[in-house]
Formats: sequence, C-alpha cells, structure tokens
Amino acid sequence: MEIAWLLFIPACFALNLAPGPNNLLSLNNAARQGLRVACLASSGRLLAFAGMIALAASGLALVLQASASLFLAIKLLGAAYLFWLALQLWRAPSAQLDGRAGSPGQSLWTLCRQEFWVAAGNPKAILIFTAFLPQFVNPQQPVTLQFAALGLAFLLLEWLAVLLYSLAGLQLGRLLAAPRARQLFNRGCAALLGSAGLGLLLSRRPA
Repeated sequence: MEIAWLLFIPACFALNLAPGPNNLLSLNNAARQGLRVACLASSGRLLAFAGMIALAASGLALVLQASASLFLAIKLLGAAYLFWLALQLWRAPSAQLDGRAGSPGQSLWTLCRQEFWVAAGNPKAILIFTAFLPQFVNPQQPVTLQFAALGLAFLLLEWLAVLLYSLAGLQLGRLLAAPRARQLFNRGCAALLGSAGLGLLLSRRPA
C-alpha cells in the first residue's frame, strides 16, 4: 500500500493542478474578491467531487459510463453553463482587481454554486474517479476503506491546488491596475471558459 501511495500522490496532484474551468474560477475569484473568498467558494467544487467519489465507490458511475444518453445530457448542460458563465464574465464591468475580500462582486453563495455546477456539469470528472482511483486499490484488503482514504486524499490535494491557483490569482489581481488591463483579464478568462465549454461539447464518451 505504501508503494501505491507513492504513485498515487504525484499522479493525483498532477490531475488537480491541470488547467480547467474550476481552477480558472479560483484564479478569477481570487483576483476579483480575494484569497479567502476564492478558497471558501471552492467548497462547492469539493462537494461535487465528494458526491462523484461516493458514486464511483458505489458503482453507480458505471451507469453513467454505460448510458450514452445520460452522458450526452450532462455534457450539454455542463457546456451550456460554461458558455453562460463566459458570457457573463465577458460582459462584466472592469471592477477593481485588488484582491480584497471587501471588493464589490458576487456573493460567496453564488460563487460556491458556480464552482459546484461547473464541476457537476462535467460527466468525464466522475469517469476519472471510476478509472483512476481503483488503480490504487488493493483487492486483497477492505476496498471501501481504501476508496474512502484515496477519495479524501484527492479532495485534500484538490484544495491545495485551489490554494495555489488562488494565490496566483491574488498576485495577478494586484498587477492589473489599469481599467483596460482588467477588461482584458475578464475577457481572457471568459474566452478560456468558453473554450472549456466547447471542449466539453466536443468530448466523447469513453468506450
């Protein structure tokens, strides 16, 4: 099991650090509203991932993997939500990006909901848990406890990735003082979110 953990932690952290729509939200939230708000907002993402891990552990994820129509429905809803977020961010006013928690912006509850639905709207995320976590489970030992430990480790590493992206966003927010730079930042993040939505829309269900 020790060898499995030595392999799991770096591989898992690489997945956590991969650029994606949720990490982009942490970057943007920290730049606009501060480190504390960005880290707290990520609880929505962690809740969605915890639910996915539970589904994968119970075997219900296999239903999603086998159902092309269910996969397509979740994919379309997730892509549509990313496009909607991208549009909102593109049209957002260039508010002061000073990284202060007191800066005007969306409520923490709204940001938590965004993180949750962006994570939940990606059907490939749950398939990652179905395909990735079981590789580090020893069938000769209690599977449920191992899966729970691996899932908890994944969530802790995910939160560490949130912290790193939020710190980067905080520093970036302090650098963007000019209104034009703030507008370009908003629209750059919007373009990346839209690209993530397009990538999700074009993704195929694993065979």
